[in-house]
Amino acid sequence: MKKIVLVTLLVFGSILMAVTSFGNNPAVDFLNSLNQVQRNKAQMLLNDGSRTEWHFIPSSMFPRSGIQLSELNADQKSKLDELLKTFLSETGYAKTKKIIGLENVLLEISGDSIMRNPESYSVAIYGNPETDNLWAFSFEGHHISLNFTILNGKVEIAPRFFGANPARILSGPREGERTLHLEEDLGFELINSLNEEQKNLAIFQQEPFIDIVSGKSTEVEPLSPVGIRYGQLNRNQQLIFLKLVDEYLSTMPTDLAEKRMNSIKEEELNDVRFGWAGATTPGKGHYYRIQGKSFLIEFDNVQNNANHIHTVWRDFDGDFGRDIIREHYKNSDHHKND
Repeated sequence: MKKIVLVTLLVFGSILMAVTSFGNNPAVDFLNSLNQVQRNKAQMLLNDGSRTEWHFIPSSMFPRSGIQLSELNADQKSKLDELLKTFLSETGYAKTKKIIGLENVLLEISGDSIMRNPESYSVAIYGNPETDNLWAFSFEGHHISLNFTILNGKVEIAPRFFGANPARILSGPREGERTLHLEEDLGFELINSLNEEQKNLAIFQQEPFIDIVSGKSTEVEPLSPVGIRYGQLNRNQQLIFLKLVDEYLSTMPTDLAEKRMNSIKEEELNDVRFGWAGATTPGKGHYYRIQGKSFLIEFDNVQNNANHIHTVWRDFDGDFGRDIIREHYKNSDHHKND
């Protein structure tokens, strides 16, 4: 009798877990809010080739897969917001909305409503979040590329690209407003905290790159190991360095950000490098990269008289969830004989 009760409880528990897992999934809520035509556009197979094709230029120049904001009604947009809020931190969501809002500034400057359109951002869902253990989604448009891969609740968010043009609004009612300013200010704080010997190690070239070096590649290998190692910084400089890395991690939910920072500290921190190219004062082109054995950060502000920022986080093994997808296929019974 006890055995029967135990089995019954286990079965009930499994059902309850399944209901909890999928019943309150904001991706499911979003998909269910779409009509069939919209859903056919928004949802694709996990192995669709578009999942790893990304860019950060305007959608008029690089059409995205999925469904655009302009094709959604107010309720559907609200459900999409809930999806983004679930998989981003408050900071990450705020940066996303602020960058989208810069399209209105560019529209006022250029008058080009085709290229500068805050409604041209797209969401694409790969796989079925209601039934699949492994699925993914992306949210992308001008200066935003967010790529999420989910396996049994474990989440990878890479590549993560944020950009800002103008980085500082120069005129109008929002004059002086800055976007991605902490990424820039902490970089300047760190490079200018170094003594001359340390700067000679950190500054690896005088001219900045015109853009991020890793570009829009679907996979990225470690770049040249340039710059100064974390272990060569003094305590105060190390604190600034950690604040800078944390700013990039802060776009992720707190538990994921803390887990990744702890992993970096435990496994690679002393050998992580900070490299700089270009001017060390605002107003002139500058670039930096932070690179460890598992990740790459790039920051570039050269275009538009150094008022146009590009930033990216790349995972050498985890971009587009490649690490957890390998884990899935390795451990799934129906794939073991493939």
